[in-house]
Amino acid sequence: MARVHVVGAGMAGLACAVAVAEAGRAVRISEAAPHPGGRCRSFFDDTLERTIDNGNHLILGGNPATFAYLDTVGARHRLAGQARADFPFVDLRSGERWRLRPNAGRLPWWIFSPRRRVPGTRWTQYLAGLMLATAGTEATVAECLAGAGPLVEKLWQPLTVAVLNASIEEGAAKLLWPVLRLTFGQGEKACRAYVARDGLGPDLVEPGARYVAAHGGDIRYGRRLRGVTAVGARLEALDFGGAAEALDGGDVVVLALPPTVLSQILPEIPAPREARAIVNAHYRLDGPVPMPNDSRLLGLVGGTAHWLFARGDVASVTVSAADDLAEESADRLAALLWADVAKALDLPRAPQPPCRIVKERRATFAQIPAALSQRPPAETNYANLFLAGDWTDTGLPATIEGAVRSGQRAARLALAALR
Repeated sequence: MARVHVVGAGMAGLACAVAVAEAGRAVRISEAAPHPGGRCRSFFDDTLERTIDNGNHLILGGNPATFAYLDTVGARHRLAGQARADFPFVDLRSGERWRLRPNAGRLPWWIFSPRRRVPGTRWTQYLAGLMLATAGTEATVAECLAGAGPLVEKLWQPLTVAVLNASIEEGAAKLLWPVLRLTFGQGEKACRAYVARDGLGPDLVEPGARYVAAHGGDIRYGRRLRGVTAVGARLEALDFGGAAEALDGGDVVVLALPPTVLSQILPEIPAPREARAIVNAHYRLDGPVPMPNDSRLLGLVGGTAHWLFARGDVASVTVSAADDLAEESADRLAALLWADVAKALDLPRAPQPPCRIVKERRATFAQIPAALSQRPPAETNYANLFLAGDWTDTGLPATIEGAVRSGQRAARLALAALR
């Protein structure tokens, strides 16, 4: 029986394998690591004595591909979500606090209400965001939002670094607009924030792996792809470090690999080369994290950290576009970021609680205008080879939604090739 070989068990590879298994076709996942998840994973930390995620990930109501994946694997209930979209912020310099609260319906009348928008801003300043809809491939977010006033620092900059892992001066405007269209453009329900209740591993990754296994697929760990053998317009074999494994005549391959790895194996396929780092700090407190309004996230302005997340007694902060910060020592980062957490939560600066620093030096590809032309489509010049990954040309930034969408797209192509 012809099989789909998925190489890579990150969210893109898992989403692809789940869709193939759901269609009743044979699928095998080969993963270099001893576990699935890729950059979306959880682990038990001995210092905190808690299970934490390698990074903080947010799923929004306007993420249809992710929710379709969760529905298929029976894991939608494992997300904790907002009853109403409500995003609290604090300015760490002045202590000023506010909440961004979109309204139901596609007409954004919330921008006319001073209680729902960023303080000190006028509703007319929000109209600058419409310039992103017509942004060219060379435009940055800052170039589109020129003259937007204090809204830049208090909304556009936090939003851009969260979505693009880049500053507004560097981030590609063409990648930010699709997110705004899918969320703010669809109304309050599409803006609701969801997080994994127990962690990315148990709530997103492991349900997908179990689904594949339960539907006849198999996942093989410790298998790092070293190369491929091509004859004409088809792949004929996969090399996992030993003898090349021949593909059956009707087999199809989906490579869900990081761009740097793909470039080593198939250098003729374009792929983004630059990457950007994200730094995360996890602190275990003496009790539940005292978040305002029992929220699970808090936007931070005027400090080093960008977003604060709460899960039980663990407070986690994220710093995106953190290439320079990632060069600092863990002790230095722990002290620096705890100052932001303590101020945001009105906690004493000393003593600093136990901390774990996680540096993802290649968290995403550099989502800058120059990289847009380097994102390849799912199709390749090989009839039985397709690509998946948040760095491929999904039309979205490098997010969970982008990764899942890419995997589902590759699965549709693979299933068509099988037929």
